[in-house]
Amino acid sequence: MIVYLDIETIGTESPEVIADLAATVTHPRTMSKPETIAKWEAEEKPALVDELVRKTSFDGGLGRIVCIGLAFDDAAPSVYYEGSESAILCNAFDAIRGQNRLNYHGGKTDKPMTFCGHNISGFDLRFLWQRAVCNRIEPPSCIPFRAKPWDSTIADTMLMWNPERERKVSLDRLCKILGVESPKGELDGSKVWEYVKAGKIAEVAEYCARDVAAVRECHSRMTFRA
Repeated sequence: MIVYLDIETIGTESPEVIADLAATVTHPRTMSKPETIAKWEAEEKPALVDELVRKTSFDGGLGRIVCIGLAFDDAAPSVYYEGSESAILCNAFDAIRGQNRLNYHGGKTDKPMTFCGHNISGFDLRFLWQRAVCNRIEPPSCIPFRAKPWDSTIADTMLMWNPERERKVSLDRLCKILGVESPKGELDGSKVWEYVKAGKIAEVAEYCARDVAAVRECHSRMTFRA
């Protein structure tokens, strides 16, 4: 079985962490006049702090997951996004556990699984494991968190196209190369936090589902299944 996986994340919402980040942003050394410094702090510092906060969406110790998209083999993608992050993790993990158990002569046995995603080995799996640890939720043992990029338990479409990370290709670009409909439109990963703040989490979930479907199609093309 192939499990197609995608997660959507946002940066920290902790006032303490944001305050710590803000403390690291200081005015240029060329500024000395109090009024000049005050003007810089009022007009320019907020954007610099906001940029640092947004970057924590790549840090599993500070950011959080707002969506987990899954598709098992050819089934339609399912997205888990309702409730707290803890609920999202539990529901997605339960879905994976349910698919991992196979009826076998009246009993149950584990089903071999390969987890597929775009940059799954460099981001999704590590972030997912870190958030499970932070939420004290034990993930399914079948998820290959410690797999190497070349292991058979994972299929990273980014590295399948080019194993050299310095030449990494975005999912949008890979879709265009392979003639697959891109999941990117008005909404892309850089706008997820804005949509979440605006209460448009359902639209983020739809975007996540499109990502999962696009990854599956790209994987199928590169493995000559389509």
